[in-house]
Amino acid sequence: MTAAASASRPVRRRIEHVDTDASGVVHFSRHLSLLESAVLEQLEQAGAGLQRLAEHGTGLAVASLDARYLRPCGYRDLVWAQVRITRVGAAGFRAEATLVREESDDSHTELSRGGFLFAAIDMQRGGPKPLPPAIRDVLKGIAVHAAPDHGSTGRPDLAAAGVPAGVPVGVGSGDRDGTGG
Repeated sequence: MTAAASASRPVRRRIEHVDTDASGVVHFSRHLSLLESAVLEQLEQAGAGLQRLAEHGTGLAVASLDARYLRPCGYRDLVWAQVRITRVGAAGFRAEATLVREESDDSHTELSRGGFLFAAIDMQRGGPKPLPPAIRDVLKGIAVHAAPDHGSTGRPDLAAAGVPAGVPVGVGSGDRDGTGG
């Protein structure tokens, strides 16, 4: 199976008790977790998952996200997420996901949508770094609208990845400037 074919396979799961609040409705914050998990699973299926990134000393940080909550879902609902990579830059990419409920009549109800801007980070230093070329190629192969590659200068191009200037992308507590310290 090609990377593009495997990346288009939706991730399905049943809503569990842990996903819900006391009334049995999925808490709005859990929608983001479900959407992010679907994105990460799609990356894994495509051969660009967290383990493969780690082999290159690279991690991912969510530099920005947006979400739209459309309808509630509840305990035991069968949901799936459709994921699209919409932009690939030298040091990051944007993924969009839609959470959908399967209804008993085989129709589908859109529940929420989310967009995640992932920045590549150096796992040793914690600061930004370019995506490994092999990973970038996989992402471009499955992307709906990949940004053109302007070549790697060895420095992360956060603007090409869609990261607004001044957005901290480092990891660890207190790393506000993305330098890892």
